[in-house]
Amino acid sequence: MIDPKTVERFSDIDFGDDLPEVVPDISMEKIRRFSQVAHTTSWRFTDQKKATAAGLPGAVVPGVMSQGILVSTIHSWAPRCTVHKIDTIFRAPLLADSQPVCRGVVTNMNEETNTLELDLSICNEEGETRVLGTAIISLPS
Repeated sequence: MIDPKTVERFSDIDFGDDLPEVVPDISMEKIRRFSQVAHTTSWRFTDQKKATAAGLPGAVVPGVMSQGILVSTIHSWAPRCTVHKIDTIFRAPLLADSQPVCRGVVTNMNEETNTLELDLSICNEEGETRVLGTAIISLPS
């Protein structure tokens, strides 16, 4: 396989290939900007003090932002791909101002349709999986 940062075609990929790990920026500033654009300005996303006072471990990343981070991880690996579907399971809060790691692996390949299934995850600094996902993507031949 070629350098994973240059995946351009279905033929560049093998079953079991890992996507390069990505450490997304989920600083409070980024979350506030995202929340404003996405109209999800709840205090649980944008205010550490209110979130902890309400019993949360801190301000949390909006779920739709986590999905966007996973899609961005896919596109950083295969910029020419089309993402047809992404499903996510939120196992635990992903905290603002942390440094999670996004990972992915190719778990299925369909040569007739040039589609791939990917298993995705976002783990916190302790290695605990916070968000799980699967995606169906396609690439040119």
